[in-house]
Amino acid sequence: MDNIKLLENLQNKKKQLFQEIKKNIIGQDQIVEEIFISLLCNGHILVEGVPGLAKTLLIKTLATTLNLNFNRIQFTPDLMPSDIIGTDIIEEDSKTGSRSFKFLQGPIFTNILLADEINRTPPKTQSALLQAMEERNVTVGGKTLALDSPFFVLATQNPIEQEGTYPLPEAQLDRFMFNLVISYPKKDEEVQITKTYTQEQKSEINEIISHDELIQFQKLVLNVP
Repeated sequence: MDNIKLLENLQNKKKQLFQEIKKNIIGQDQIVEEIFISLLCNGHILVEGVPGLAKTLLIKTLATTLNLNFNRIQFTPDLMPSDIIGTDIIEEDSKTGSRSFKFLQGPIFTNILLADEINRTPPKTQSALLQAMEERNVTVGGKTLALDSPFFVLATQNPIEQEGTYPLPEAQLDRFMFNLVISYPKKDEEVQITKTYTQEQKSEINEIISHDELIQFQKLVLNVP
């Protein structure tokens, strides 16, 4: 498929994708647009907004439309880097009784990662994402492990809470392509949201872009002169 046909296919898929997301997300068209741009460019997103504005629902819906693996990490003050990356555990062979170390993968081994309230954890844990976001791999015990492609991080911040939070250092902010601010929905959108989520029958979200198609679209975007 040449680039022109691939670009036309991208435009068609984008329209279908946005229509599918609107089954769950009312409004926030600009936010959805910029998240999709970042995904195509292999970038990451930092989202600021108060709780209850469907940030988690948005990224879960996006993962479903793309049929990608999705993990969510709730950042807390006691979260450790190993809780994100993973850790070595001792495994015993039931037949021989011999013991060996086995690496237990953390939630970072996914396609789409929601880092919820990333500013609630200390810099030591925040920095666990640095290598993964830039190089798409992690180093554990002297071994470098590659992450699956695509790998997309959407981190959220609550701008209201100031106590017990840790502002992201410049090195961490540099890893994000966009810093988006989600605002409250308009009055007519709130009415539509209420109608949508009070009905018994829920909308089914379908896959629009396959894994292989997304990789093709990313290569097309990144190779455009």
